[in-house]
Amino acid sequence: MADEIIFLGTWINLFSTRVKIASAEKEVDYEFREEDLSNKSPLLLKANLVNKQIPVLIHNSKPVYESLIIVEYIDEVWNHKSPLLPSDPHQRAQARFWADYFDKKMYIAGRQLMFSTGEAQETVNNDLIGCLKQFGNFSIVAECLALVAWVHGCMEKNSVSKHLLDQHKVYDCILERKRKLEAE
Repeated sequence: MADEIIFLGTWINLFSTRVKIASAEKEVDYEFREEDLSNKSPLLLKANLVNKQIPVLIHNSKPVYESLIIVEYIDEVWNHKSPLLPSDPHQRAQARFWADYFDKKMYIAGRQLMFSTGEAQETVNNDLIGCLKQFGNFSIVAECLALVAWVHGCMEKNSVSKHLLDQHKVYDCILERKRKLEAE
């Protein structure tokens, strides 16, 4: 019997993208169901009773939620190919820390940057740069070449490049959201 795998997410959500990349790296096939977060599906509401958010991976009728937890689940269940986390416990703990740090600091700062203007935007921008300086314990200016090389290495992986968001589509979506917020 083949596994039944349903993935609930949205095209623009970075956490959904994280799960898509992990699934692609492990060659896990799933049925993707785009969620309308302003009108959540009964399946999402049933699958994630706690916070009713995406992403959710439903594997043989058993839901798993929160992108970092889903990635670890994928890594453990489909452990025959491409480990996603280091095997060394300390290195694995460090990888988990930085992923959690990114989620808590970078993503929030990035969202604030998208929806702020003027002086508030400059403050958020400085906070975001400060977070980047902490991430991986590097100086952005001094280590920019290493960061660029890492990004290029990621981009060469089909599992990453085919799941990246279309920058023009994202830009249009953000502009539309800003217009709606300003109209309220």
